[in-house]
Formats: sequence, C-alpha cells, structure tokens
Amino acid sequence: MNEGSLTNPAVLTAAKPAARERAADTAANAIPWYIWSSIAAIISAKIGGEWDISWHMSIGRDAFLTAPHLMIYLCGVLAGITCGYLILKTTFDLNSALRTSSVHVLGFQAPVGAFIAAWGGIAMIASAPFDNWWHNAYGLDVTVISPPHILLIAGTASVGFGTLVLILGRMNRTRGHEHRALNLMFLCIGSMMLPATLLFESSFMELMHNPEFYRAVAMAMPIALVAIAVGSRNRWGATWVATFYTAFYLGAEWILPRFHAEPKLGPVYQSVTHFIPLGFPLLLIVPAFVIDVLRPHLEARKPWMQSVALGAAFLVSFACVQWPFADFLISPYARNWIFGASYFPYQANYDAAHQPYSFWLTSPTPSRFWLGMATALLAAIVSTRVGLAWGKWMRQVRR
Repeated sequence: MNEGSLTNPAVLTAAKPAARERAADTAANAIPWYIWSSIAAIISAKIGGEWDISWHMSIGRDAFLTAPHLMIYLCGVLAGITCGYLILKTTFDLNSALRTSSVHVLGFQAPVGAFIAAWGGIAMIASAPFDNWWHNAYGLDVTVISPPHILLIAGTASVGFGTLVLILGRMNRTRGHEHRALNLMFLCIGSMMLPATLLFESSFMELMHNPEFYRAVAMAMPIALVAIAVGSRNRWGATWVATFYTAFYLGAEWILPRFHAEPKLGPVYQSVTHFIPLGFPLLLIVPAFVIDVLRPHLEARKPWMQSVALGAAFLVSFACVQWPFADFLISPYARNWIFGASYFPYQANYDAAHQPYSFWLTSPTPSRFWLGMATALLAAIVSTRVGLAWGKWMRQVRR
C-alpha cells in the first residue's frame, strides 16, 4: 500500500469492514469467560483441599473458616454463580449463541456441563454446615472419608466433571489454536480429577508392599487416565495428565514445609514446626507413558481386549517402579526435603508393630499376596474398561 492510499477515503472505508470482521473472528475464537471461571474454581478447590489435609496433619481442625476451607468453598460459590448465570442467560436470552449447543433440563436451557457443575457447587456449599456439625458432634479431627467429606468430594468432582464437559463441548466444535489451547486445559483439569485424595489413607509409604495398595490404585487411577487420554484425542494424553499430577504434588511437597505451623489440638506425638505435605506423588507417569505407547496399537481390537492389555500393562508397569521406589522411601536416603520421608503428622503414634520406616505387611503368605494382586489386576482391567467407555463418550460431546 502506497502513501497515497493511507489517506484515500475509499480505501479506509473498505478497510473498516475487514477490520471489524477480523475483530469478530478474534472474539469468536476467544475462550469463553465461563470456562476460565470454572477452571479457576477447580484450581481453588484443588489447592484448598490438599492444603486442608496438610492443615489437619500440622495444626488440627482449629476453626471452621480456615484459609483452605475458604478456598474449597470458593469453588462451590464460583461454580454456582458462573453456571447459574450461564443457565439463566441461555434460557431467557433468545439471541444467546449457546442455545444451539445446549440441552433442556426442567425447563432451563444451557450446555450440559453447566448443569453438572451447578449441582456440584450446590452440593459443596451444602456440605459446609454439615461438616461443621459433624466435627462438633464426633470430634474436631477425624478421617478424610466421612459423610460430609464424601458430599464435598462428590460436589467437587461434579464441578470438575462439569468443567471438563464445558471444555469438551467447545473443544469438539473448534479447530486450530483454540482447539489446542482447550485440549491443554482439558488435560490439566483432567489431572485434577485423579482421585488422589480418596487414596490418601491407602497410599502411605509403609503400605506400598501390600496388594491392597495396588488394588486401590488400580481401581481408581486407570479410569481417569484412560478416559482423559481417549477423550482428548491427544497422542500423549495420559502422559500429560500424569505429568500435571506429578508437578502439582511435587509443588505441594516442596512448598508447604516452607511455612510455619504448630499443633493446636492434642494429643501431640510428633514435633511439628511447619506444614506437613501429603507425601511424594505416586509414579503414575510410567504406567501413563506405557498406556500411551500401547493405545494406538490396540485401537482396532475389541474394547475388552484393549482393557485386558492396558489394565495389565498399567498394573505391571506401576508395580515395577513403585515397589522398589517404596524401598527407597523407607531408606535414610529419602529423609530429606526432596522426597519428604521425614515428615509425620503430629497425631502419628507409632508402636512396636508399626514403625515409620518399616513395611506394614497384611499378606503373611505368598498365596494370599498373589491372590490380592490378582484382584488388583481384575480391578485394573475393569477400571480401564470404564475409562475407555467414558473416553469414547467424551469424544461425542458437542453441547
């Protein structure tokens, strides 16, 4: 364009629609605000949840409105407001662009993920007074798995699943840069759907030579790993999910002990001067990588054949790395800030039968051990089959 054309009214007039069209395309390709808001809600709940468990191990449940509790319930409030507005906006705004990619529920209209996340937000908020009453009635510091905590975990999982569906609905309708960005968000949020909190009381390093530990992991982890990998259509989906999971828990392992904390409840059996982290993350990145390597070679097989191969590969590869790593964790070489084997909650009261740096074995005979591992294999196969079906369903989400 020459200098004269820069001031030519005809050229400027023709350029304005083109500029407006480019701006409209940019706005249309922008990731919607409600996805960002839902992602912020899940991140808040994830950080708050892990911080809350650390708070219980380091300080005790000294009050209801603690900082981690506020972060957890912020998730419910944020998800409820975001998805509630989205439902009302889509229902009553006849010009809403989302009406063509929505479902009808009880007379309301919105993307299906908004309804799921909205229910989750309501459940999370409802669990707050229930949890406060439960602690006042049965004790200030009880186990992770209790009725109000189950309601809270279910609500958080619903917000997370609803967020995944919101991302999926748009991701499966887009291409190019936005699709790649949404795919990465999907994998990141998918990593937060791994049920690590439910496994917390089953995955102490002292229990890692028991079949019950491997059965618990095999029941819980392949579902999310396989489903997110298949649903994302990403060649290395499971590996990305395991990488995000590992990065988060390594961050918690290394950041939490940097802050002061001391017990406010008794009895106190361990000297605690800082926040106690939740432990070094499980080595899921290895079986996740194995799953990604095998998946393309099994796609032509029947689902149950895929499940047997992937489930067995998950359990065998996980046991091959986690078993010797457990030996390392109870050794003196892991008693440092990197691996965190020297951190113990103030309530930990060890006796002659249960020492911190020895395995607490539950299978006294080889036959009982291998029977337990056989049930773990069966659990891994069934879990993988559910993950494959769930992932196939997620590929079809458009609303």
